[in-house]
Amino acid sequence: MMLAGFFFLFLVSGGSTSNISEQTALQDDQPNFNPDNDEGFNISTTDLLKPPELNGSTNQNSKYPELQQRNQNDTNTTLVKQQSQGVTNHNSNCSDRAVYNHLNLVKNNDNSKIRPSRSRSVTLVKLDVLLYAILDVNEKEQQFVSYIWVFSRWYDYDINWNPQNFCDIWKIYPPSDVLWTPDLTIEEMIEDNKVPKSPYLLLDYDGEVFLRSNMVVVSSCSMEVYKFPFDVQNCKLSFKSVVHSSQDLMLQNSADHKWNIAWSLERMTQSEWLFVNLSSSEEFVDSFGLQQTLLVYTITMKRRSALYIANFLLPIMFFLGLDLASFGISDSGGEKLGFKVTVLLAVTVMQLILNDILPASSDRIPLIAIYCIGVFGLMMLSLLETILMMYLLGKDAAAKENREDEEQRRNLKKRTSADESPSEQLSVAKEGDSSKPTVESIALENISDELRDVEKTLTRVLNGRKEGNKPGYWTKVAEKVNTVFIVFYVLGVIVFLIVLFLLWNKEDEV
Repeated sequence: MMLAGFFFLFLVSGGSTSNISEQTALQDDQPNFNPDNDEGFNISTTDLLKPPELNGSTNQNSKYPELQQRNQNDTNTTLVKQQSQGVTNHNSNCSDRAVYNHLNLVKNNDNSKIRPSRSRSVTLVKLDVLLYAILDVNEKEQQFVSYIWVFSRWYDYDINWNPQNFCDIWKIYPPSDVLWTPDLTIEEMIEDNKVPKSPYLLLDYDGEVFLRSNMVVVSSCSMEVYKFPFDVQNCKLSFKSVVHSSQDLMLQNSADHKWNIAWSLERMTQSEWLFVNLSSSEEFVDSFGLQQTLLVYTITMKRRSALYIANFLLPIMFFLGLDLASFGISDSGGEKLGFKVTVLLAVTVMQLILNDILPASSDRIPLIAIYCIGVFGLMMLSLLETILMMYLLGKDAAAKENREDEEQRRNLKKRTSADESPSEQLSVAKEGDSSKPTVESIALENISDELRDVEKTLTRVLNGRKEGNKPGYWTKVAEKVNTVFIVFYVLGVIVFLIVLFLLWNKEDEV
């Protein structure tokens, strides 16, 4: 019995000694925070909030590697003890909800929705805008529809935590309605964003907040259609705060210019408009007595003109060519006049189509409108020249008919006088009182007819119609006028097209 009791006491004393030694070892591993001890550690909040290295290690470049090693040993010891005992700690900080509770990021916490600042300092919001698609460009309504991605980030210094206290949780995704977000707006926007707002934010342990917004922006854009359809448009998207001044909220561009262009070109589907450039600039504007920061993004795009050339410019050129070819049609009939009128009406229809494309108001008349008006004017001159030719030829034909009528009347009189025999004339004279008065009356009638002819001839000479009654006179005049007009018409068409082409290819002055 005594031997058994001694063995029992030995076991009890041995187990107690092991527990005591383990507790002593754990206490020895705790850091010494005695400020009077020169060998102790003086840890600041900034040192605890340093970000991790890229390789995933826990702050390897810290000034206190001994402290980190001891904290890691404490964590490993605790986890090993829990696994060996089969116990689950429901109060563990190894979850995102623990970080939320620690930061008090709940909907009823209004303090988290106040603008973050220290000592009334300015809140710097950095923006990065990427153009994903050009949806529509309406020249008539002066509207530009684009699909953009907006990345914004800022610091909230009152919201931070030590990742080491929460099992290396470096970032969380809180709802966007529990934190303050900048009240940004686009000055040129004329319709509300059709894409729902992102429901979450990205929050880093050091208080840096990231917000991504996808937006379909319907904005007003003052378009210059002077060189339509070879135009280049510059549409602006100006970001600014709604109520904050530049002393409270400052906007800054954080994008890499070349990288943004390359990213947009890689993902964008090029349709009618070709994306050329995306530039940004920062300005200060006075808005209702507040000086605000204005971050302006300028989107430069160029129109694809091949479709307009094939469907608009070339048909008008073909109509002009048909008008030139119509000079080969004879002016004697009415076919030439009807053909030119038909071609002129076709150009009028093209002008009506152009009126539906171009805006009602513009600083300068578009070159394509000058092109249509010029072609219409040239065809109108050609039509007037055709009317003049037909008038001259008709005038010559009328003179020819009058001359033929006169000759027929004269021949008829000669035949009538030749058919009357002398015996008939004597018999007629015998019926009168005497033959002498009858012969004299006949002679007087012949003299009166000759005097009338002389009078008509003198009248025509005085009125300048003597040369006009020559056969083919107005026809020769019409041929000369037509030749001169064709030469000047062709030269005018060539000069007009060359000048218009040079204006279309002229570079705009910066």
